[in-house]
Amino acid sequence: MFNKIQSSKFKIQSSLAVYRLPSTACRLLFLLSCLSTLLLVGCSIPRASFTHSDTNYEAPAMVEFENTSTGAEIYEWNFGDGNVSDTISPIHQYKNSGNYLVTLKAEKGEKSTVYQQYIAVRAPQDCTVKLETEFGDMTLVLFDDTPEHRDNFLKLISQQYYDGVLFHRVIPGFMIQGGDPDSRGASQSKRIGTGGPGYTVPAEFSPQGVHVRGALAAARDNNPEKASSGSQFYIVHGSNCTDERLDKIEQERGFRYTPEQREAYLKTGGTPQLDREYTVFGMLIDGFEILDKIATSETKNDRPTKNISIKIREVY
Repeated sequence: MFNKIQSSKFKIQSSLAVYRLPSTACRLLFLLSCLSTLLLVGCSIPRASFTHSDTNYEAPAMVEFENTSTGAEIYEWNFGDGNVSDTISPIHQYKNSGNYLVTLKAEKGEKSTVYQQYIAVRAPQDCTVKLETEFGDMTLVLFDDTPEHRDNFLKLISQQYYDGVLFHRVIPGFMIQGGDPDSRGASQSKRIGTGGPGYTVPAEFSPQGVHVRGALAAARDNNPEKASSGSQFYIVHGSNCTDERLDKIEQERGFRYTPEQREAYLKTGGTPQLDREYTVFGMLIDGFEILDKIATSETKNDRPTKNISIKIREVY
């Protein structure tokens, strides 16, 4: 009898256990359903994030941003230097050194999130200037072994002396020349090319100062000391060079090109006939395509038929 009661009790408990399972399973399914709903709601919120191309930047620095945001339809970038963009993954140039707080806002409908990160750009080791034109910008480094030309150029830049002056003499395969203050806003009929600040700079012929393509040099008149104009300069566009041509210049001028200079002339061209005749005080390091555009612009009597004005700023 006892065994029957125990058996019956076991069956009842077993039955109760069987009937509890659906309730537990339903609760579990309900919780999973809620969790899935929360995850789906969470996924609809855009998440802003980005990375960038490097961690070691020197002004002027070109930074490539990779947008790693999720769930967004619209992006708003603030680069921290006064410039903004709505490009998904932009490339931005920082002209000067500094710590810039970059902000990316990712939006979808009425929802948005923001991600921020500092970009550190250090000052250039060499003295560098940015020459701005309607065709684009050119970056040039100034040589330390021509200090009088370097310092004079920087002084004029700080005075905004070059703002609005023209490239008044352009010869493809040779050079582009500017820096005459009288060219500022000059009509096509006005005679220009002889203006300056009223002083000259003594010649500084350095071993590295050769007229390869992109060289920055000082213009001058035919004075016997070969002193440079106080403000006028040119950038070498250049033509092809041969070993024979370089050998002849070495014999005539009494100096020798380094292997690196000879290689540069043979590879990129230049105007070696000007070496040791005009002071080279810098070099173009970015914007050769802008040099080509200006050098090949339409001209009349070597002056561009459409004024090409410039602005120069120091990069720091």
